[in-house]
Amino acid sequence: MTDRFSELTTYVVPAAVALAGLVLGLSARRTVLGAFARVARRSTWKYDDVLVEALRGPVVAWCTLAGLSAAVALLRLPAAPTRVLDQVLLVLAILSVTWAAARFTVRALRTGASDGALPSVSLIANVAAAGIYLLGALVVLERLGISVTPIITALGVGGLAVALALQDTLSNLFAGIRVLAAGKIRPGDFVRLESGQEGYVQDITWAQTTILQLPNNLVIVPNVKLATAITVNYDLPSPDQAFTVPVSVARGSDLARVERVALEVAREVQREVEGAVSDFEPLIRFQGYGPSSVDFLAILRSARYDARFLLIHEFVRRIDARFAAEGIEIPFPVRTVHLTDGRSGGA
Repeated sequence: MTDRFSELTTYVVPAAVALAGLVLGLSARRTVLGAFARVARRSTWKYDDVLVEALRGPVVAWCTLAGLSAAVALLRLPAAPTRVLDQVLLVLAILSVTWAAARFTVRALRTGASDGALPSVSLIANVAAAGIYLLGALVVLERLGISVTPIITALGVGGLAVALALQDTLSNLFAGIRVLAAGKIRPGDFVRLESGQEGYVQDITWAQTTILQLPNNLVIVPNVKLATAITVNYDLPSPDQAFTVPVSVARGSDLARVERVALEVAREVQREVEGAVSDFEPLIRFQGYGPSSVDFLAILRSARYDARFLLIHEFVRRIDARFAAEGIEIPFPVRTVHLTDGRSGGA
């Protein structure tokens, strides 16, 4: 009975310790990290929230590994199995730290992107995470006694063949990095490609850039194409921009009165309509003559590219009503017919 109890204790206690590590990890995630999360939410620095979120999974893993390590020590196994288990636990610990570092880096990059400090792109996050995982793998190999120098040399030799096989993929990857480094095209910007497509840049990945058009269609552009294309960015150097609305009045109209009325309407639109730059002073500029009209442009300014459509709508609606109230005629086609007997009439 005593031997059986001793044998049972030999395995039950280490198993209980290992299970206690898991329970401790779950408890720490709920209580300790929960307390830190409440403190982080009250602070103005957003990266402490990122740290708390990044550690939710790794904390459980670390406490579990600590419990397993204590369980291995309690088992009192022979030296060889103990060394193997210790190596396995060490490798798992390194991988868990690498996992935590990658989680924090990716979340920090996304938080920085949401604040406008960094571009919100998958490419940066993916490259950063891949670099951290590669570094963790090298540390694991070193801890296992495997020299990484021959591996790096082999990768360097084989890298040429891989680069030739993945030439298009690598071209898009480096083109995406070049676009990001230049900072001239960023996610959230409204752009127009030389091919005519226009929309908001959603994301720049390792292979392609996604552009969301105003009708809610996606345009997928390879990074190489984007890097070499002539592109108009409507958000640089600033998102607010001037635009023109063409208007015509009948010949013979009092142009001074037309200019005054049009300017009054433009000022109303510029001050009252959502999406307009309220402190911008609109302009009226006559252009020339049409077949039966005097043409001019109303120059307005919107806060963003897509805000101009509402401004144009309101300007056209209001100026039509004002012209009707003021008796200012909008031109209509006039044709002069010459009759055979020399008389002429207007139609």
